[in-house]
Amino acid sequence: MSRKAGKNVAKARAAVEQRPYALTEAVPLLQKVKFAKFDETVDLTLRLGVDPRHADQMVRGTVVLPHGLGKSKRVAVVTSGDRQKEAEAAGAEIVGGEELVEKIQKESWTDFDALIATPDMMKSVGRLGKVLGPRGLMPNPKTGTVTNDVTAAIKEIKAGKIEFRTDKTALVHVPVGKLSFPVEKLVENAQTVITSVVRAKPSAAKGKYIKGIFLSSTMGPGVPLDSAAAEAAAKA
Repeated sequence: MSRKAGKNVAKARAAVEQRPYALTEAVPLLQKVKFAKFDETVDLTLRLGVDPRHADQMVRGTVVLPHGLGKSKRVAVVTSGDRQKEAEAAGAEIVGGEELVEKIQKESWTDFDALIATPDMMKSVGRLGKVLGPRGLMPNPKTGTVTNDVTAAIKEIKAGKIEFRTDKTALVHVPVGKLSFPVEKLVENAQTVITSVVRAKPSAAKGKYIKGIFLSSTMGPGVPLDSAAAEAAAKA
């Protein structure tokens, strides 16, 4: 890191007080301390009171951000027959059958942001776990990416549908938009994610569920949020 960048980071961090912020305060603060010359992504990180080693305490789901992510996602669809034309008409950038599965498998090719597959192709797509799994791209019926309704699935992803899941350390990281978004749009996107994570609480999770929430940007500092207030708003 250059000396100038280091100074900018230190200055931005110094602007964050050691107290919980409301979402409506945190977003303008990140915008105010911005120093990067590109439009940074804003991320939400939630620390959950679950043990991800137990399958019944895994937290995962999908949510459609009301204001999208500020970029169009590249969608790939593995299907057959007439559904290939349907997928192209719905706006998928990459459409194919067995040959697309082979390309992904042989070349570890993942030049897309989301992969949708129809159930009839899952026997072939199942071979792609090693390539797609670590990148979070494996189609899954629970997240709506294994479906016969490819048009609806493509439209949802294009509209800003994202997946969230706990990692090994019980953290959930979710992008909620670009720093150039108006404050109210970033606030609404972030609150929508928090609400979805609160609703996805596993029945096996005991004790305090939301242990902490931070809002940050690509180069900016992490701003601690008032998790109690955000959780209360999610349940309202």
